[in-house]
Amino acid sequence: MAEINVLRDMIAKLKKNPKKIVFTEGTDERILEAASRLLAGNYLTPVLVGNKQAVLDAAELCGCNIHGAEIVDPDNFDRMDEMVSMFCELRKSKGVTPEQAKKTLAKGNYFGTMLVKMGIADALLGGATYSTADTVRPALQLIKTKPGNKIVSSCFILARPAASGKEEVLAMGDCAINIKPTTSDLVEIAKETAECSKVFGIDPKLAFLSYSTLGSGKGEDVDKMREATRMTKEAYPELPIEGELQFDAAVSPVVAETKCPGSQVAGYANVFIFPDINAGNIGYKIAQRLGGFAAYGPILLGLNAPINDLSRGCNAEEVYSMAIITAALV
Repeated sequence: MAEINVLRDMIAKLKKNPKKIVFTEGTDERILEAASRLLAGNYLTPVLVGNKQAVLDAAELCGCNIHGAEIVDPDNFDRMDEMVSMFCELRKSKGVTPEQAKKTLAKGNYFGTMLVKMGIADALLGGATYSTADTVRPALQLIKTKPGNKIVSSCFILARPAASGKEEVLAMGDCAINIKPTTSDLVEIAKETAECSKVFGIDPKLAFLSYSTLGSGKGEDVDKMREATRMTKEAYPELPIEGELQFDAAVSPVVAETKCPGSQVAGYANVFIFPDINAGNIGYKIAQRLGGFAAYGPILLGLNAPINDLSRGCNAEEVYSMAIITAALV
């Protein structure tokens, strides 16, 4: 995966203000390789969760230099009593006891999330061996959503070189978390995706995608996207938004001139809001596999701290890129 210009900008930002990022799977070879590369850059300190000797042995086995990384073992953590107390307070509505808390915090995903909650680290990247649910669940329970947000959502950032010599950078949401978002969910997804896109240098122009363009088609799914567009325009009048749009009307000025003349967004959209995860997942993978875009994500949106999820099929390069993106969102 080629390193995009905005990633280099993020590295420059982190060099001025270094961060700490938790990796919940400290013995994984891909994590260790990425951690070694990050440490060589001297702008991001990896916090590796796991038994110290096991982590060091794994690093030696794969030839990764992790000198300078912090290794934190849930079984030998000097602030565990404090962590347990805070965990019980956060989960008091569920009646969690200290014994139950200790058992849960023995798991790297929960322990790592609490390191962020306690301010020991700034961000977290997990999922190399955990499922998405196992990364999102502790984040929802402990980090919680931002004030005013009801859901966690996600977006992918896609980038490729353009003929002009500049990069073409797009955002797509939600392609990974919400299976069948409601209209109010789509409003939140649109707002969070637009905000995230700005971090990547995108001046957001949002298209709510459908098989219909401004009433050309009929059906419940069309109505949902039309209503979500209306609600988002009303909630965020400063954002350029159009919908519902077919994809060709969203990206082709020629098609847009025919299907929705006079629109300030149609034909030039760069942030795409999909009706459901089915369309979103297919859409970003078509762009990645047939369109030559590098895909970064999923980037989790709506939480009180940057927590991100890796694919279990990820490689070390993807871990490295997502670590930079996650830390830059602090």
